[in-house]
Amino acid sequence: MKPVTGNHRHLQLLCLLLALAFPSLAAAFQFHTSHGDPVAPVIIGVTAILFVALLGRFGARKLGLPSVLGELGMGILIGNLAYIAGFDLIVVLREGPAIFDTVENLLHGDGIEQALSHALGPERSGHLISLLTGPHGNELIQVAHTLDVFSRYGIIFLLFMVGLRTSVEEMRQVGPDSLRVALIGVLLPFALGFASSYLLIPEITFHTSLFLGAALGATSVGISVMVLQELNLENTRVAHIILGAAVLDDILGLLLLAIVSGVVVTGGIEILQILMVIVMTSVFLAGAIYLGPYLLKLVIRLIHHLDILEAKLFVSFLFVMVLAWMANLAGLATIIGACTAGLIMHDAYFKHWGRAREHSVCIRDLIMPLEAILVPIFFVLMGIQVKLETFLDWHVVMLAGGLLVSAIAGKLLAGLGAARGNNRWAVGLGMLPRGEVGLIFAAIGKSLEVIDDALFSAIVLMVILTTLIAPPLLKRSLQSGGAGGPGEAGSMPGRTKQREIEECGQRR
Repeated sequence: MKPVTGNHRHLQLLCLLLALAFPSLAAAFQFHTSHGDPVAPVIIGVTAILFVALLGRFGARKLGLPSVLGELGMGILIGNLAYIAGFDLIVVLREGPAIFDTVENLLHGDGIEQALSHALGPERSGHLISLLTGPHGNELIQVAHTLDVFSRYGIIFLLFMVGLRTSVEEMRQVGPDSLRVALIGVLLPFALGFASSYLLIPEITFHTSLFLGAALGATSVGISVMVLQELNLENTRVAHIILGAAVLDDILGLLLLAIVSGVVVTGGIEILQILMVIVMTSVFLAGAIYLGPYLLKLVIRLIHHLDILEAKLFVSFLFVMVLAWMANLAGLATIIGACTAGLIMHDAYFKHWGRAREHSVCIRDLIMPLEAILVPIFFVLMGIQVKLETFLDWHVVMLAGGLLVSAIAGKLLAGLGAARGNNRWAVGLGMLPRGEVGLIFAAIGKSLEVIDDALFSAIVLMVILTTLIAPPLLKRSLQSGGAGGPGEAGSMPGRTKQREIEECGQRR
């Protein structure tokens, strides 16, 4: 008999936990009992989703995979199994942003049938009408709407944390290698995704192809950073190129998202309209980066009597929310404002309470609990919305394959942007994972109704596979091809803000 390996034992333990938890999950996902407190269904529904996320994160960590894949995988598993079993809440959650639109239509005075029909279309709203007009329909809407709101907050805090780990100084000092890698890594996958979607699905709309291309241009470099740290190569030249390119990749990707979203919302593809979106994005970013610090200093001066913990928490929360709202007001995605807030914010603004290294708590540690609770809800909901039955269509399978090939080829070729003498193969592999950023693009495309269930499932499959294959290939490439010597002074973006974050919390 073969011995049971550690990973197999962990997988067996995960299955056992899931089996033991199934009765509780069933009670949470199936509404058969009325509650005296209207908040009670929301509490049990949110708790059930968080428990599913916890199981996914536990399983991923034990298998040596990124947490996002565990949460996404558990969402796919629970979503499809519970849908087959006919659990009411899962049936509703699988429709994603359409439920948010349904609530909005209800608030505008539409009846439930009319509201669902406007949000989903007559052909998809039949079963949901019977559920939401039933005795527990109001509870289902409350839970689904609350989870959707929480997931949207999760995206905002996720992008805020991404921005918090970088800085304006880093963008200014990024080297030419990183700039070339970032430009190729965004534009080439976009072009390949746009072209492959037209070739594989001739009847596809122009707006849908735009969003598919934008989703392929995203990068989640955090996974590659973990590999570099594991091999103690985070201070090498290749690591510096990858990290520097990631800074610009985020900005270019968000700019691309703003342009594509603007084209979809306005319905036009006029050059003037695209230029207007670019101008609005540039004005917003420039205004926030140059005026944001003055606003922060003014607010902090007004609240200097507060405790350092209160000051950092309140100011950070309010700042990210205000910029997210202002980005939306400017016609941009809220995540652009959230990421910009992270770029600007750092602990050094709170100098009234002493130097950053003397503070008892830092911004990252205060925001991290919010991110840790809300972001997994987003990933689980993304998994629940993956409808595996869509892959029974051969055209969807072909499109998923085409997107995967385009996604891999585009990022690998981005490695050519690095100068000769660098491990270009490793640079390209470092840009390969899509992770949470690709999912955010897909979710926005679905909310704008330019990506349907089949295309959404194909994008999620691409995200999972690129995130899975990148770490082992990158590790092998770095071990065999080398990572270059230590980065030269100035070749890596200045880590001024990162040092402040790392020093925060260290006592004198």
